[in-house]
Amino acid sequence: MATSTLPARFRGADYWRRLDAATAELDPPFAVLQLDALRHNASDMVRRAAGMPIRVASKSLRVRGVIEQLLALPGYHGVLAYTLAEALWLAETVDDVVVGYPSVDRASIRRLATTPELAARITLMVDAPDQLDVIDAVLKPGQRESIRVCLELDASWNAPVLGHLGVWRSPVHGVDEARALAGYIVDRAGFDLVGMMAYEAQIAGVGNRPIGKPVDGAINRWMQKQSIAELHERRGAAVAAVRALTPLEFVNGGGTGSLESTSSDASVTEIAAGSGIFGGHLFDNYEHFAPAPAAAFALPIVRKATADTATMLGGGWVASGPPDVDRLPQLAWPEGLSFVAREMAGEVQSPLTGEAAGRLRPGDRVWLRHTKSGELAEHVNEFALIDGDRVLGMMPSYRGEGKAFL
Repeated sequence: MATSTLPARFRGADYWRRLDAATAELDPPFAVLQLDALRHNASDMVRRAAGMPIRVASKSLRVRGVIEQLLALPGYHGVLAYTLAEALWLAETVDDVVVGYPSVDRASIRRLATTPELAARITLMVDAPDQLDVIDAVLKPGQRESIRVCLELDASWNAPVLGHLGVWRSPVHGVDEARALAGYIVDRAGFDLVGMMAYEAQIAGVGNRPIGKPVDGAINRWMQKQSIAELHERRGAAVAAVRALTPLEFVNGGGTGSLESTSSDASVTEIAAGSGIFGGHLFDNYEHFAPAPAAAFALPIVRKATADTATMLGGGWVASGPPDVDRLPQLAWPEGLSFVAREMAGEVQSPLTGEAAGRLRPGDRVWLRHTKSGELAEHVNEFALIDGDRVLGMMPSYRGEGKAFL
């Protein structure tokens, strides 16, 4: 695949200088959404999906206003939520919400099961009979609405020699397993099997050209090529087997990193994606696309322990996943800064070193990018919306709306 080039207006020090000038009246810490970059990313994701609808992955955004704006655009339809409680909240205004993970939240299940409008709008994820038992233990069929469910197929690759590649999600891996569970759901009272999902994390969530790791990049590209071929064949056969038992409204797959390959799978009808809208620095490690850094945050310098260091207030906004330096925020601007090795990004302070640190003084700012996209919203109540050289307004995060789902 050809290397993607990010438009010049979103690259380099000038981009950060413009953000800094536009937000001069704001006191850090604060986070921003740059609207031109958001529009670029949203449009580019639709282009990459090649006509296949994108279901907005809310976990990767956690800003309701952005989710609603995306759903108003051509190419986007529906939400992939991460908890049932979140889905119930979003379904007040969104008419198609799939919960991407199984739920055992009894209070939320009861509300779903006793509210006809919500039961018609929300689909739960299942991969085993035990999850259906949890629902029936709350309210039995006949005492509740019929529950829409989606069967999750494991999309990981059991590679020769290397073994399991991907994430540990559904235990349903093979065609026969998918057929058996689908048949069980179809025959069980109180449930409607309406969809399938298979998330290929080893393709969508693994950089194919990691910065400074050419050998890893070559291995990842080889792995992804093999895994794509295996998954398309297996997923296609599993979907066909389930469709022979019951009609399906949707088959969901993919993610921001796999829009191209997932859209080429004839068995898939939609792709779940969201991270590419905000453009966390995780995506700097991909060769075939380059989202603009639409979301960023600024922290203040508050002290200088030595003349050639500078200390930020806070900074330990570390992303989930395997603990490593690539989970830390990226020091974006001023250029020439690095974390101090023995402290790194701290909860209340983060000492910085490097060529630029000596010039920083208390009251100055440092701009950073989060590794992943949606997790940034857990640290701020609102985002400043930047339009050109001005702050257009503020938009609340989930946290700012008083919501903390997970």
